[in-house]
Amino acid sequence: MAVKVYGFIGSNAVYRVLASLYEKNVDFEFITVNMVSREHKRPLFLARNPFGQVPAFEDGDLTLFESRAITKYVARKYADQGTELILKDPIQMAIQTVWMEVENQKFDRASWKLMEIAMGRVRGGPELVAEYEKKLSDVLDVYEARLKENKYLAGDGFTLADLHHQPNIYFLMSTRVKRLFESRPHVRAWVADILSRPAWLKLMAFSP
Repeated sequence: MAVKVYGFIGSNAVYRVLASLYEKNVDFEFITVNMVSREHKRPLFLARNPFGQVPAFEDGDLTLFESRAITKYVARKYADQGTELILKDPIQMAIQTVWMEVENQKFDRASWKLMEIAMGRVRGGPELVAEYEKKLSDVLDVYEARLKENKYLAGDGFTLADLHHQPNIYFLMSTRVKRLFESRPHVRAWVADILSRPAWLKLMAFSP
């Protein structure tokens, strides 16, 4: 088995990579990284990811890190199997890239901060929570308008633009932030769709 993923179950970045592999029907070996013992800061792991963060990824002689870079590689390397995660038409791909950037630059920043507050990693009083809920709400207002016209962010089909959202949304749907998604009907339908995909359900059932 050529593809190896190093990380731990529960990491949003690891989930992002594994979701892409399941969507593309790519077999992989999962190697658990013990974060408690700081295995990710040891030389052997740092040789795979010099920043000491999960995931790290290997496909034969190729080693990669940064989850979104890995998903793009998976989508292109295994383009002829599974779900078409990257659109081939240059105009469609440009549109997809816009929404991938929105996820990375706007959605992830607000949603990740709310996740950190929910997990107790960041001390956040009502003012901080309200600030980031407002930031996320502003993004979701744009999504609601977009999803009123299209089933998915990049158009009619599920792509990386949607997949990259799955981990953060999955976590936030178990918190009070859930109401921000459910109060917008087109966002609510999109969330229900992407979290019920067979590949995502396989990932949720995965146990290394």
